[in-house]
Amino acid sequence: MAKNGSHVIEVTDTTFASAVVEESFRRPVVVDFWAGWCQPCRMIGPVLERMAEEAAGAFLLAKLDVDANREASAAFRIQSIPAVKGFRDGTVADEFVGVIPEQAIRQFLATLLPSESDELARRGLDAEAAGRTEEARDLFAGALKHQPGHPEASLGLGRLAALRGDLEEARRILEPLRPDPEAERILAAVEVSGWASREDGSGPLANAERAAGEGRFDEALDRFLAQVRAGGEAGQEARASMLKLFAVLGEQDPLTRDYRRKLAAALF
Repeated sequence: MAKNGSHVIEVTDTTFASAVVEESFRRPVVVDFWAGWCQPCRMIGPVLERMAEEAAGAFLLAKLDVDANREASAAFRIQSIPAVKGFRDGTVADEFVGVIPEQAIRQFLATLLPSESDELARRGLDAEAAGRTEEARDLFAGALKHQPGHPEASLGLGRLAALRGDLEEARRILEPLRPDPEAERILAAVEVSGWASREDGSGPLANAERAAGEGRFDEALDRFLAQVRAGGEAGQEARASMLKLFAVLGEQDPLTRDYRRKLAAALF
């Protein structure tokens, strides 16, 4: 049940999953575990409610009565109240127990709320998805100006650089982000795309690389697999090349699933 508008709600064992866990994928959710008999809870509760209203929806405050909702209290091992937990992306990101000064509460909230760079990066992702690449590049650059090394903004700029064919710039931006999976995927795509223009070398490996660089992935994987089965140093190189293609295609691609199975059979 909502109170003080939509920024403060009461949650129960039944509604906790949807109102807190699911909602935390859209915005931070702060859960105030309290009880009517708890005098410190009556001190901190109004402060949290006021801050939720001030934030105007930047986060949701969910109040849970521990006496009436034993399951959620047990699940999060609530032993002392007031207990305050901040959720982001389905998990507890930060928490505190007891009454703390208002400034400390604001610092707690600051760890949960999106920064200006987070917001710029989010808008950049929206612009990129809509095909407005120049706008996306400006937004990602703005995020990095406020927070150098911001992961989402760096990934966005690296991805855009790769799409426009500026492969060296893409490498420069993305290399420091390793081993981030998305950075690894884009870097693998950058390397594979460069195979199409390689003029050095001949033979099965070179032919397979050119096929991959030109987007003929099934042909390339088949050629690489033949080299893996043949063994030797070329087989090891072919295996590494197959792993790069798997990263580019993604784990859910039918080619990845099919050739991972074939690769495992060839190796073992």
